[in-house]
Amino acid sequence: MKRVTCITCPIGCRITVNVVNGEFSFSGNKCAIGAQFAKAEMTAPARTLTTTVRTAFPQMPVLPVRTNKEVPKEKIPGIIRKLSNVIITEKVGIGEVIAANILGTGCDIIATSNILTEEL
Repeated sequence: MKRVTCITCPIGCRITVNVVNGEFSFSGNKCAIGAQFAKAEMTAPARTLTTTVRTAFPQMPVLPVRTNKEVPKEKIPGIIRKLSNVIITEKVGIGEVIAANILGTGCDIIATSNILTEEL
């Protein structure tokens, strides 16, 4: 038995997960999405990562970025280490790829701000 707090909506259901002979059962969830989240959390937890990367622009020393989809939770520390070596030297806008297929996850790191495309 394991307890999981669902993060898919503001309710934050406390879900109890039981696994018997490879079969999952859930209690405490108020919807089916909570059960899906709890099962994913037990088998392959993933998250969307939001962070910043450095820029070469003194007026805007960091740029907010995020993953374009969820990545395996255990890959997040490695992704953060990899991004610590990234320095943006060109002006980029929202949605532009900063790092493609980061750590072979099939996920891109994208810009979440247009601040570098504005007059600095």
